[in-house]
Amino acid sequence: MKIFLNGYMGSGKSHIGKILSESMGYPFVDMDDQIEIMEGRSIHEIFQKKGELYFRKLENEVLKDILASKSEMIVSLGGGTPCYGNNFDLIKEDPENRTVYLKASVEQLTSRLFLEKVHRPVISHLDTKDQLEEFIRKHLFERAFYYNQSSIIVDVDGATPTAIVENIKSKLD
Repeated sequence: MKIFLNGYMGSGKSHIGKILSESMGYPFVDMDDQIEIMEGRSIHEIFQKKGELYFRKLENEVLKDILASKSEMIVSLGGGTPCYGNNFDLIKEDPENRTVYLKASVEQLTSRLFLEKVHRPVISHLDTKDQLEEFIRKHLFERAFYYNQSSIIVDVDGATPTAIVENIKSKLD
């Protein structure tokens, strides 16, 4: 079984993925890390030098490589991964795969992301919390269709990482 964690940036996919991986004994794969290794540069640099379309093509290639693997694993998807091309359909093709939406509120995401926006190429240009909140609301509205197709939905607001992991594990059967 492969477990794919999805949700908006800042929802905790990488952090929760690592804890879930340790808890279940499955290897952990972070898609953004895999893309950076493949390209030899940071996501931020890829966006700056090659653009989002190039990044999305890389993302699709990495996803296909992960799906071709016969290994069990926990995979942290990029926030936009399920929303581009046929990525989410590819994941759902295998009935053994599980998708988990780490659902965070706009307020929670704004609070988390404002502190780290300089490291996030998609939002680095937004100067105020109000601009960031409006951006997140728009994106979540556009992406909710995909995120809500997940086989498991976990509300992460106010929950500890341990509680989130236990919640996911209880819904995997």
